[in-house]
Amino acid sequence: MSAEKPHPTAGYEHVTIAEPGRIAYLAGQCPLDADERVVGAGDLARQIDQVAANAMVALASVGARPEDVVRSVVYVVSADSKVVGDAWHRFAEHTGLGPAFKAASTVVGVAALGYRHQLVELDLTARLPA
Repeated sequence: MSAEKPHPTAGYEHVTIAEPGRIAYLAGQCPLDADERVVGAGDLARQIDQVAANAMVALASVGARPEDVVRSVVYVVSADSKVVGDAWHRFAEHTGLGPAFKAASTVVGVAALGYRHQLVELDLTARLPA
């Protein structure tokens, strides 16, 4: 009897195995500038780009790279599955975080996020280099 296989994906893995070691859990990365203001009100693509830039800084602050990410969760303010899916694809295909989205990944449509005008948030878990 052969083992069942998970369905094909858009490029992410169903399961990511992290080797023993230190793990970094990043707080939800938001589309904020240096003055803690939401950028790109009403512009999901602009907010994704800001979130990606902020996440790159957060990863670098602990010596990690997008390739070190073992799990990502994207939250998008929308009930439209195309908008939600397109947000994931923008992160994966059009930002420097692309390699992070080859690990286990989830994308969720939500009603609201923490900041007024915030349309997207990104939660990352990364294994830290030895």
